[in-house]
This record gives sequence, structure tokens and C-alpha cells, in this order.
Amino acid sequence: QVQLVESGGGLVQAGGSLRLSCVASGSIFRINTMGWHRQAPGKERELVAAITTGGTTNYVDSVKGRFTISRDNAKNTVSLQMNSLKPEDTAVYYCNAGSWWPGEAYWGQGTQVTVSS
Repeated sequence: QVQLVESGGGLVQAGGSLRLSCVASGSIFRINTMGWHRQAPGKERELVAAITTGGTTNYVDSVKGRFTISRDNAKNTVSLQMNSLKPEDTAVYYCNAGSWWPGEAYWGQGTQVTVSS
């Protein structure tokens, strides 16, 4: 199995920046795409950004130009640099890893990001 541990959440004022990191351990060979999802109170969890093993990225429209996802395959880490944060970015952010094995996916425990206005 795969374990994902996030770090880097916190409280920041609007316009500020935060960097989230996620370290994967365990059966790393099972992982393909990695990404970040978020869930705000009363809302469904949504994909924020994802990156393939080859480095191809995609973002939800609301964060394009502000967030950057990156991946270090040698260190088994994925990071999310979040700039120009807005109050609507407030949510619990979850690291996610897809698997080469159908039906498998892995999740971190989540880290809170709060943006004050």
C-alpha cells in the first residue's frame, strides 16, 4: 500500500502564499498521477491540480495562473505552490495518488488552508 503525508497548511491573509507538500511512502511503484483536491465546508471535494509521472499538469479553472503543482519522482513528493490566495480557497486540501492498479487510489489525511479577507 501507499501512505501519503501532507504538510504546509495554515492561516494566511488574502493575497498571500502557501506551499503544500506531500510525501509518499510504501509501495511507490503503484503510483501514477498525483494531485491535490480540496473540500470546503458544505461543498463537494474537487480536483485542484494534478500531475502525471511525465510532468503533464492540469488545473481547475479557478486556480489557473495562481497555483503551481510540481513533482519530484526521486523524492516521491508532490507540492502545490499557492499564490494570490483568496478567501474562497479556504478548504481542507488532500493529497491524492492514482494507481496503475485499477480501482486503487490513495489519500492523505488532509491539511487545512484558511485564507482571511
